[in-house]
Amino acid sequence: MSRYTHILAALAASALALAGPAFAGQKPTVVLVHGAFAESNSWNGVVRELEKDGYPVVGAANPLRSVKGDADYVSAILSGIKGPIVLVGHSYGGSVISSAANGHENVKALVFVAAFAPEAGETAIDLTGKFPGSTLGPTLAPPVTLPDGGHDLYMDQNKFPDQFAADVPLVEARLMAAGQRPVAEAALKEPAGAPAWRNIPSWFVYRDADKNIPPAAMSWMAERAKSKETVVKGASHVLMVSHPGAVSQLIETAAASAEK
Repeated sequence: MSRYTHILAALAASALALAGPAFAGQKPTVVLVHGAFAESNSWNGVVRELEKDGYPVVGAANPLRSVKGDADYVSAILSGIKGPIVLVGHSYGGSVISSAANGHENVKALVFVAAFAPEAGETAIDLTGKFPGSTLGPTLAPPVTLPDGGHDLYMDQNKFPDQFAADVPLVEARLMAAGQRPVAEAALKEPAGAPAWRNIPSWFVYRDADKNIPPAAMSWMAERAKSKETVVKGASHVLMVSHPGAVSQLIETAAASAEK
């Protein structure tokens, strides 16, 4: 983990620790991890639903630099939370939560929202190409070269609405395109570590016509992870934006199992 990421993680963990011990009977804390080309506010609709029903919620600002580094960052956030946790990841965020949950006995459930759930050694690129259907490649803008020689990837803003957020109002989708967070190309090619979904119950929700991750890939990953419940919705890749009710409902189902 870089010094910058380490500092951010330490600050996040310290801030959360100030909340003190959980009250008896408190609902599980839901930690939301966004994926590439998105940001924490993509969960706003889901947060509103969960908070309305009494769930404490944390939206992690996923650095999108490397699977291990991002997982270390989220792991530090988890370390500052008392009581049971439901850990939720969208898209590339699924790779992050699959690793970040390891070593945290209070993470009681994982929820994958149109997300990767890699086995050890698999990469996001591997899983995207395992089945036909992804049209992400041609929608990417020219890579941005970083000082260390690596590259950041953005989606072409004009292609973003149709590819990423087809069922989101165009005005909102254009705002999302302008504010998108880039992902390091190396992160998408980085092999995953040991998957927490082998030991922690998992739930999946995705779109049956997803343009980023082939639905067949997500179905295959859900089956491999022995998903407790898999919901297939007719929504875009950012179904947490377009269908926050369906996503929050599945998260609450997972949370209910953690409360038992």
